[in-house]
Amino acid sequence: MLNLNKLFAGLVASASLIASSANAEMFWSDNSISYLINQNQYQVTENDDVHVVTIEHASGHNWGDVFFFVDRLDAKADANNLASKETYSELSPRFSLSYLTGSKLEYGFVKDVFIATTWEHSTLDVSGIVSQSFDNYLVGVGADFAVPGFAYFNANVYQANNELTENDQQLTVVWGYPFTVGSADFMFDGYIDWSSAEADHAADFHFNPQLRMDVGKYFGVPKKFEAGIEYSYWHNKFGIPGIDNESTLSWMVKVHL
Repeated sequence: MLNLNKLFAGLVASASLIASSANAEMFWSDNSISYLINQNQYQVTENDDVHVVTIEHASGHNWGDVFFFVDRLDAKADANNLASKETYSELSPRFSLSYLTGSKLEYGFVKDVFIATTWEHSTLDVSGIVSQSFDNYLVGVGADFAVPGFAYFNANVYQANNELTENDQQLTVVWGYPFTVGSADFMFDGYIDWSSAEADHAADFHFNPQLRMDVGKYFGVPKKFEAGIEYSYWHNKFGIPGIDNESTLSWMVKVHL
């Protein structure tokens, strides 16, 4: 049976070797910090006062791309006097098959095909009563698509090796769509995650877009400071069947470093 943990470790080690090789080339990079505060209740946590700080890195290379983020979530005490703190992170390197094979894998609106990997890590504490952590490893295939008007549009299909639940399959779609209204510049981006049902959890669907305006351009620092909203719709959150769907709006600011 395929050991996804070892395969993932091998792929990440390979990425390190590729990135440090003489032929490695970075095309672009972006680092940012965001702050979000919710305007209505998160399901499962049932909390109306949640603050999230997110650190992100994204970069494109001749050998593929990397996306990494860390969320620090601080949920103040709810009606049951329970507070929670969570640190959740994902590291997602993808390896271009065009680069690895030396042949351009481009056809129609498909720009490239990738070996896609993700490491998910979480540590959670609920008022010192519940303490939990996990590491999940995902390996699969992905593709970049040329979609008119979009800065980027990609999809990845994974086999997941989950530490606390049965292994499942996951589809992730990511997009970024810049547009202008009058003199204002906006970015509409986000992701969709869908995970399959298994014996111990239901299939879940998470739609998580953001709409941000480039506020920095009015202060002489375009594309450096953004403000806007994030919306989270989550059906069967964490694979828990029968709960109300999460439908949460958050205000946010984002600073590009």
